[in-house]
Amino acid sequence: MTTIVTPCELTRKAIKWISEKRLETGRELPSLLEEAAMRFNLSPKDMEFMERFYAENSADTPDCD
Repeated sequence: MTTIVTPCELTRKAIKWISEKRLETGRELPSLLEEAAMRFNLSPKDMEFMERFYAENSADTPDCD
């Protein structure tokens, strides 16, 4: 049985993944955003949100559980 994941959940998972990868690998944010877009099938609107999210919160990394 296939589970349907809401767009909001995909965005949350993408932010968590990006945060983890930044800590683990030290990769630059633009390349991680691009990979997350493909990996989590994010829409252009989701990508705009994430770019804004990281621009506004560039000083601190989101705390993901």
